[in-house]
Amino acid sequence: MEINMKVLIYKWKVYNYPAITAAFESMGHRTKTIEYDTDSGESRQAVVEGFADEINDFTPDIVFTVNYFGELSDACQTCGIPYISWTCDSPLIAMYHESVFNDVNFIFIFDKVQYYYFKNAGVRHVYYLPLAADELMAARAENIDTTGFESEISFVGSLYEKNSYDRIEDRLTPYLKGYFDAAMNAQADIFGDNIFDRLLTPDILAQLSQLIDFKNSERSLSDMGLVFNTTFLGFKMAQRERIGCLSLLGMNHEVKLYTDSHLPIEGVHNMGSVEYHNDMPRVFCGSDINMNFTIRNIRSGIPLRVWDIMACGGFVLTNFQAELPAYFEDGVHMAWFGSIDDMRRKADYYLAHDDERRQIAEQGRRFVMQNHTYRNRIEVIFNILEKEGAIYEQ
Repeated sequence: MEINMKVLIYKWKVYNYPAITAAFESMGHRTKTIEYDTDSGESRQAVVEGFADEINDFTPDIVFTVNYFGELSDACQTCGIPYISWTCDSPLIAMYHESVFNDVNFIFIFDKVQYYYFKNAGVRHVYYLPLAADELMAARAENIDTTGFESEISFVGSLYEKNSYDRIEDRLTPYLKGYFDAAMNAQADIFGDNIFDRLLTPDILAQLSQLIDFKNSERSLSDMGLVFNTTFLGFKMAQRERIGCLSLLGMNHEVKLYTDSHLPIEGVHNMGSVEYHNDMPRVFCGSDINMNFTIRNIRSGIPLRVWDIMACGGFVLTNFQAELPAYFEDGVHMAWFGSIDDMRRKADYYLAHDDERRQIAEQGRRFVMQNHTYRNRIEVIFNILEKEGAIYEQ
């Protein structure tokens, strides 16, 4: 298929935007980027009209975003232009909205559990598509200077220092506080499953409704269970898990944490935040082991951090996710752990076996760069769009 598409890309604060734009252009597409403040206080209709003006001005063949924006979908529906969105967060509460059923939507979801949810809900054009390795980041990582970024173990990510659960914790009844503490303790050593859904019973949600002023926006399909599971329990669980695991690793190894959080962790060196496109590859290349802790909100998918580390040729030690075996082999492309004890044991092992660790990292890098780049993924998107009659061979 000869590619001469005009692609309108909505840019917001998302890390993989440059790599995706570069991939479109390397394939022969003409791109235009727009930025629009959807939180400006304008009415939803005004935002939709603003997007529609941008679409009509450029007359694109498709509109593309990372993650889903209902206002943009409505604008594309008005203009009759295919709207392609590809998620990098999960669950994406913005997708729990009536606009998700718009005919122009082509929604690609990296988490298979979420994909099945929307498919079973009757969303017509929804597809599973994992995230990808960043070609731009891989190029920067070649012969990169790692001075000052060397470490036995590193982790780049948030500690969710400001989360909704902490803001309401002092208002929870003793029963609810004990209930959620027990839930998070039970979840701590279970990887590959999220137990919070089953614990948010109607009775628990009824008690929470007395403490939380939950209001849906217009045409929203979300509910308090979804929001509490994600932005309250999910973020708090990530904080507890990451602090606990890093503290455990720091007892016997040099551990560096790159984050904008200020929570102290005994035995861990907080290096502050790190610039994504230039300095983060230096962390991945300079660290013997790069940790990944997948937030439990991501049910089965592989988060962006894993793909970024592998693109740079870094060694990944990650918690188990259900989709990992579909793409990688443990001990061949990366290493994963199924429990906290397993994490500690594998960290000890791979730090003591340099040659094996380096070989795995290199095998992982070659594998993702050959099979799982953004260009590979965009080819899949265009094949689907052509099959569905949304674009035509030129």
